[in-house]
Amino acid sequence: MNWLLTGALLAGLLTAPVTPADTWTIKAPAGGPVATVHLDTQGRPSVAVSRGGAAVLAPSPLGVTTEQADLTTGLSLTGRSSRPVVEKYSTTAGKRLDRLSVMNETRFRFTRGEARLDLVVRAARDGVAYRYELPGAGAVLGEASAFAVPAGATAWLAGHRRDYENPFIQYADVPPAEYQMPALFGVGQNYLLLAESALNGSYTGPHLVSDQGTYKIALWDARVPYDHGLTTPWRVMVTGDLATVTESTLVDDLAPGSRLADTSWIKPGKVLWSWLAGGRGVQQSLAAQKEFVDYASQHRWPYVLVDAGWYDDPVTGERAWTDRTADFTWIPQLVEYGRTHGVGIMVWLRFSDFDTHDERVQRFGLLRQWGVKGVKLDFIDSEAQERLQWYDGTLRDLADNQLMVNFHGSTVPKGINRTWPQVMSMEGVHGAEKSSNLTTSHLAALPYTRNEIGSMDYTPMAFQRPSRPTSDAHELALSVVFESGLTNLAGSLEAYRARPEAERFLDQVPTVWDETRLLSGRPADHTVMARRSGDRWFIGAGVSGAARTLQVPTGFLRGRWLVEVTRDGADGLVREAHVVHGGTLAVEVPAEGGFAAIACRWRPGLTTCAR
Repeated sequence: MNWLLTGALLAGLLTAPVTPADTWTIKAPAGGPVATVHLDTQGRPSVAVSRGGAAVLAPSPLGVTTEQADLTTGLSLTGRSSRPVVEKYSTTAGKRLDRLSVMNETRFRFTRGEARLDLVVRAARDGVAYRYELPGAGAVLGEASAFAVPAGATAWLAGHRRDYENPFIQYADVPPAEYQMPALFGVGQNYLLLAESALNGSYTGPHLVSDQGTYKIALWDARVPYDHGLTTPWRVMVTGDLATVTESTLVDDLAPGSRLADTSWIKPGKVLWSWLAGGRGVQQSLAAQKEFVDYASQHRWPYVLVDAGWYDDPVTGERAWTDRTADFTWIPQLVEYGRTHGVGIMVWLRFSDFDTHDERVQRFGLLRQWGVKGVKLDFIDSEAQERLQWYDGTLRDLADNQLMVNFHGSTVPKGINRTWPQVMSMEGVHGAEKSSNLTTSHLAALPYTRNEIGSMDYTPMAFQRPSRPTSDAHELALSVVFESGLTNLAGSLEAYRARPEAERFLDQVPTVWDETRLLSGRPADHTVMARRSGDRWFIGAGVSGAARTLQVPTGFLRGRWLVEVTRDGADGLVREAHVVHGGTLAVEVPAEGGFAAIACRWRPGLTTCAR
């Protein structure tokens, strides 16, 4: 690694001479995609991406328009420099905790008259990204940025919605409409995921507008002011085979490094969440919440979350934080009860009650004084620059009070957990709370779309809900298929107790991972995901549609392993053990079914992976 780091320092000092050439390539280290930047005779920049000689992204326009200048045309290249970028970092949650990022970067300095636009392009093994940099002060009025997806691509898209809570749908022909990022496309033998990284209050949020195979960036705000220069978020194109795309951490790799020196207080884990097991009434009952603490303690689940309603005024019914909240709430009593039982307490909060810095200082400080471990902030519902600046301030204030956070009614992760490690999860998903349009097709698209870019609070395990589309084993598998630093488990106590094999598995499954592998899959059809924690692997599988036999490759398990499979049986969940040594493991699953499994190294006499 030393030669790479040394090269990065030296290359950063080198600037290539201005050249009349109008086409340049940026190649990823050790194979991977190639980005081609072109400046046509009208001074209009574009970028294309290929992999293995095949086009993944056709030439696509670049540039921004500001109040001072149109920087989408009439540009001249006045300088170009290149360098490798090598970073090693760790996260508190995600597909794997320890990361190594190696990218090649080229900076293009364009001018139009007195105006300047820098285009920074990076190429990595798993994708390409670019961003813009502008000097001085001004305001962005829009981007020319767009993505020209080659004809014939299959798309998995979700309609644009302010809280990112629309389902993902598979399209052969994409109708003109507005769509969310991330967006996934199957392009020949490759996949292409369009995403964003490093969004903060200096800019505004995007969505996609489709137009005959081209997906244009539309900004939330019509005018985005900046005072001391501007660095935009990265426009990210993750590409490769499906496993490369699914396992990619490129969105995190591009984000700024951690703002926290001390992360010892950040402890991911399972959360017993009672909203779908009783609604507002349960959230307003100390006795009911103590029952959930008792269950969590019995099963060594580290947290209980009290959701909406707990700070409604019992006299006036007012649903807002008031000066009286600290006087009438029983949360401090629950926190103390949880402490004596080894269970931490988290609480739901309405974002508008924490709208200003002064409110947050006082109210987050009170929660910390009570001993609350984390918060769920809800109904944020915007990516306007003003709301993103609220995120920036809130993240600082949460860190100052050592409160973990799960954002709901929110944007989606865009490298936020790398920069602010106390962000354990975000909603931004058509999740288990939905009572309609929740399909296994959507669930089988999420690992490759929404959950690809970061922790996702889908809230699985609502076994008691008749509207869920999954079999019991498929539902259980979501604890592995979906990744979330805080996994809010939504079952009722009665539903868990009626499924002892589910309890047995959930008691063992962690929420943080050392390694993630896609073993088999097809968006909207099925997923078989393996995640490693220490010396054990956990496997989750779910299918959409007809019953089938899943052939699970086990070659990634070197040597002889015991695999305990929990699957759907005729009378409920059943568990069976297999000893494997390479090859494949065949598991029969019913329609909309799946399985969950634990794998541990086999030794003579070993009959279970349980500890």
